[in-house]
Amino acid sequence: EVQLVESGGDLVQPGGSLSLSCAASGFTISTSSMGWFRQAPGKEREGVAAIASSGLTNYADSLKGRFTISKDNAKNTLYLQMNSLKPDDTAMYYCAAGDGRLWPGFSTWQYNYWGQGTQVTVSS
Repeated sequence: EVQLVESGGDLVQPGGSLSLSCAASGFTISTSSMGWFRQAPGKEREGVAAIASSGLTNYADSLKGRFTISKDNAKNTLYLQMNSLKPDDTAMYYCAAGDGRLWPGFSTWQYNYWGQGTQVTVSS
């Protein structure tokens, strides 16, 4: 059974940092495209960062320089390091897995498996 389990969400002050993890099971992330998405209340789900099976990365333009996606193939785990957090970053964050032959874009149709999400709240 394929599973993606996110963790690391928390309440953090503006300007702070947070690291999210996504533990995968039932498949191998090394041959998959992996992505992080987020969804704030009343808004559509949006892509944050994605990483190809090769390790090449893709970021939403508005988040470049603040967020870093990485993975540990040996641990079958995906990560998202978030720095200089802003209240607008408040959302449920989801990890997703898709076909490793595809470029890791931000279209939700590219991803076959999704986690349940972890809540990130940025507030003073």
